[in-house]
Amino acid sequence: MNNLLEQVWKEIDPQRLRKTLMDMIDIYSPSGKEEDIQLYLEERLTMEGVKLRRQEVEGERYNLVATMGPGEPSLYLVGHVDTVAAWDIDEYAAVEEWGVVRGLGSADMKGGCAAMVEAWLALATLPEAQRPSLGLLLAVGEEENGDGSMRFLQEHCPERVIIGEPTSMLPAFSHFGYMEISLVTQGRRIHSSLPELGHNAIESMLRVLLQLERSPLLDQTPSKLVYSIREMSSSRAGFVVPDRCEAMIDLHLSPDTDPAAVRRDLEALLVKSRRAIKGLELEFDFAFESGGYQLEPDKQLSAILEEVYPLLNLPLEFVPFRSHSDGNLFYQAGSKPFILGPGSLETAHTADEQTSLAEVEAAARVYAALALG
Repeated sequence: MNNLLEQVWKEIDPQRLRKTLMDMIDIYSPSGKEEDIQLYLEERLTMEGVKLRRQEVEGERYNLVATMGPGEPSLYLVGHVDTVAAWDIDEYAAVEEWGVVRGLGSADMKGGCAAMVEAWLALATLPEAQRPSLGLLLAVGEEENGDGSMRFLQEHCPERVIIGEPTSMLPAFSHFGYMEISLVTQGRRIHSSLPELGHNAIESMLRVLLQLERSPLLDQTPSKLVYSIREMSSSRAGFVVPDRCEAMIDLHLSPDTDPAAVRRDLEALLVKSRRAIKGLELEFDFAFESGGYQLEPDKQLSAILEEVYPLLNLPLEFVPFRSHSDGNLFYQAGSKPFILGPGSLETAHTADEQTSLAEVEAAARVYAALALG
């Protein structure tokens, strides 16, 4: 470890980092309602002497952007401050127990954001001439449509970005693609005591979903494709046979899978279902799709990880990132995204979402090392 990195690591303050993380989790910030958390981060960083710029996204929603060092940075630390909505999560505030912090967004990705902020504050203690050329983007809107990062990319396209999504600190230079499909079946409403005279839209939907699940196209091999029925709902008109059913399907596609080819095959399969299922009235729409990517591990970043991971007792294994993220947007714009952050997708978006303080602190140290190059 060189002297400069050793100096920066000494400036990383675990108590300050803990407070930032706990405060961020305590602020409810679902997509579209990020104003309070951005105000908090703006005030906290400004008090530490960081010069921030608001980048308007929509209405009162904005990204926070900072830079240090000479010139336009070729490397940015990127985090999203929004979370999914707390629909059925009764307690979403921060709770710490035995070094583990639970709460909505603790893994996805307020842990990563807090670590980036701490790394930034530690790097900012260096004399100006020794500071790396580095950017920081705290973006809104990732959990919905990525409008925060899209707005940033209208003005900047850095050569490389480090995105702090939860990977359990396993580095990801490759990324799954993503596709959303909405399905609607129509039926004939009638009193529920006379189902033979109606047509049940839920039964139609179940037959469609069973055909999809049995298709070789949706082989649930984790390395190739991840298929999930995310939502299903029907008309609620009381004691009747339902005449409408809606479903939303998620597909996570391996980095080397072409979304256009999957879409063509699925369209053909759904059209075939219309002919095969008696009385089926089916509408479908490919609501969203984004290709994955597979980058060769960056030699410079990989060499740094090989040096610092043993110092932090972290296992080093390169894995693909299996969810959708702003990484897809940065890649499409021409940047090289690198996904690395504390916490695990396994608990993200759940009532048991969590991350360990030790892992968040390790992330701050790794981000600082990568920034120094």
